[in-house]
Amino acid sequence: MKFSLGKAVLLVAIVAAAVGAWYWLQSRGVDSEVRYRLAKVERGPISAVVAASGTLNAVTTVQVGSQISGQVKEIFADFNTPVKSGQVIARIDPATFELRVNQARADLDAAHSAVAVARAGLAAQQAELGRVRVALADAQRDLERKKSLVDKNYISPAELDKARTVYDSTREQLKAVQAQQQVSEAQVRSALATVKQRESLLKQSEVDLERTIIRAPVDGTVILRNIDAGQTVAASLQAPVLFTIAQDLRDMQVEAAIDEADVGRLRTGMPVSFAVDAFPRRSFSGDIRQIRKSPQNVQNVVSYTVVISAANPDLALLPGMTANVRVQVDSRASALKVPNAALRWRPPGAAAEPAPQEGTPAAKGQGAGQAAQFREQLMKELKPSDTQKAQLDDILAESRRRFATLRELGSETERRREMERIRADASARISQIVTAEQRPAWEKLLADSRGRGQAITGRLWVLRDGEPRPLEVRLGLSDGTSTELVGGTLSEGAEVIVGLAPSGGNGGAGLPRFRLF
Repeated sequence: MKFSLGKAVLLVAIVAAAVGAWYWLQSRGVDSEVRYRLAKVERGPISAVVAASGTLNAVTTVQVGSQISGQVKEIFADFNTPVKSGQVIARIDPATFELRVNQARADLDAAHSAVAVARAGLAAQQAELGRVRVALADAQRDLERKKSLVDKNYISPAELDKARTVYDSTREQLKAVQAQQQVSEAQVRSALATVKQRESLLKQSEVDLERTIIRAPVDGTVILRNIDAGQTVAASLQAPVLFTIAQDLRDMQVEAAIDEADVGRLRTGMPVSFAVDAFPRRSFSGDIRQIRKSPQNVQNVVSYTVVISAANPDLALLPGMTANVRVQVDSRASALKVPNAALRWRPPGAAAEPAPQEGTPAAKGQGAGQAAQFREQLMKELKPSDTQKAQLDDILAESRRRFATLRELGSETERRREMERIRADASARISQIVTAEQRPAWEKLLADSRGRGQAITGRLWVLRDGEPRPLEVRLGLSDGTSTELVGGTLSEGAEVIVGLAPSGGNGGAGLPRFRLF
């Protein structure tokens, strides 16, 4: 269908006129009044929950390796195979190690033969020593006899000299035989030491031969097999892992990474619930077994590993599953609560305005009621000296100034993390000034305050004569959606601002938005 040029120009003029009229009406203020979305302060249950994710693992997982190198000859266990302690699960070709054992036994037999030869040589030296001793005694008697004959002039002095020479020669021969006997004794000891060395080498060869049989070290289930028959195992600087055995899959644990802002609220023995993606409609339960003190720093985010028990009687949970963990650290059965959106909302330009407080004297300042209560407990429990009182007042005053800045943080997580840092700094400074007698009371007070949780100050906005007005309140528990109100002038049913209503009106008020299509 074809249109003439005049009709096309007329259509464009009509559209332009309609758009101009719409903008003109908007500039005249039709439906230009700012509208706010409101929410009511309600009363109901609320729980503070620490949420995290972790990995399911067996409580005891053993990696079975090989201390020797060789070719895998047989495999007797596979994935999911239940095994008992000492059960043979693989075998490495023992031929090379059997030859080493035979060689070590032959070397040991040769060493025993060397001992026998050395002992025979020692016996011969002992016999020679006896013969020389007899000859020496005979030479000594002959020398004494000839001395008496020379004195009586029965023989010449030359005979006496000859007898003395025989005696001296025999005595030196005795020394030589004694030295040779010591050499023979040393040879026997050396041969015996060689026997012990060969016995050790034989035992080592037998141990290596025994290590060709891979046995399960514990009762459990094989959850990983890294080898196949015919594969060569090379054990050099590190033993290769052949199997991984989970000792008892009926008793598992979750290793969850808890943020540093939340770990201070957890205690050993707290009940925990968790779910896994494999069973989205099923909830599992456990309790905190251990809070490990080793920090994990990943991209400047510090977290701590919390170990949570996980009973698995029906073996539904498998190692390596991701568990979504929830720990309820505190709860209220009937709390006055407000949506978190109301705490995050601020009108344009609100950051530069002063922070008036309705119903609360300005002299109290940010969080003054909480600080005053905590100071009263400190004075009552610690009974500090005048110097300590001055130091405590300085610490609490600085903490109040830092708490006052928390309301400017838009994220609940950021506020909670910064709140924990402020408390940790204040606790560390107070711990430095308490005495040994005050320390038990201080630690009890610190544990009680951590267990209860403490309120911080926040800001809500309410409508007064059609205009938003700030209202300072004290906040308690938060479940991520709503936050408990523990101080302020708001009551159940009061309305707070949570955002701006969409422009264009509701229920036909004002003009509808202009659409071309």
